[in-house]
Amino acid sequence: MKILGINGSHRGDKGYTRFLLDKLFKGATAAGAKGEIVTLANLKINRCLSCGKCNTRGHLRKCVWDDKDDVRGIFEKMAVANIIVYATPIYIFTISGLLKTLLERMYSTADVFDLKLTRSGLFFHHVDSRISSKPFVALICCDNMEKETPQNAISYFQVYSRFMDAPQVGLLVRNGGRFSGQGKDQEAERRAPKILEAYRAFEKAGRELALQGFIDPRTQKAASQNILPIPAIFKVLRHLRPFREKMLSRAREMTQYKEGDI
Repeated sequence: MKILGINGSHRGDKGYTRFLLDKLFKGATAAGAKGEIVTLANLKINRCLSCGKCNTRGHLRKCVWDDKDDVRGIFEKMAVANIIVYATPIYIFTISGLLKTLLERMYSTADVFDLKLTRSGLFFHHVDSRISSKPFVALICCDNMEKETPQNAISYFQVYSRFMDAPQVGLLVRNGGRFSGQGKDQEAERRAPKILEAYRAFEKAGRELALQGFIDPRTQKAASQNILPIPAIFKVLRHLRPFREKMLSRAREMTQYKEGDI
């Protein structure tokens, strides 16, 4: 089993996204999988020019940037992987620009004039299944605790799955990054001990990927749990502004800015 992690964080290997990937891959490699993480921030990834040359005679499915940046090499790693982990923090309510730029370059691997129906019955065009149709996990992290924060990214990967005929074999959403110290602040982990359960679930998710090729829904739920559990009565009150102001005050107490956090 070969698992490729694509780290879309602008903070590269210093960010919380990489920390979570390492937890996942710790479990996967312990279970016998071969893992590799590609950090997009360390590579040269030119944006698609929408020039259309990749769909012209004599240049079909060849990008004008081939051999001029690192994208073709990333695609080659994706082609030999069994599972891909798309890992991204939330930037302005969706996936990072780095990851989106990479995925847009998939256009050059497709014959867009060869129209087809996807397995789910959607009108689309040819894609390079070796790259675009691999089983994948979406790993999403953010600082905010609101459930709406990652919704656009979650929906993005659901739509990607249907159009690309790519089975989504896992969804890991880790919110409250700042509250948990983003994996660097042990004192924050003491204040929010549930995060340790979530980290153990990340490692378990990696083992499941290696052994069965998908993450059990119960493991996904444990990895994505709120680290500040809200009692049942508060679930009703939390939508009221006075209560939310108290929650905000508590959150400010728990959150301390540290150089390099953002």
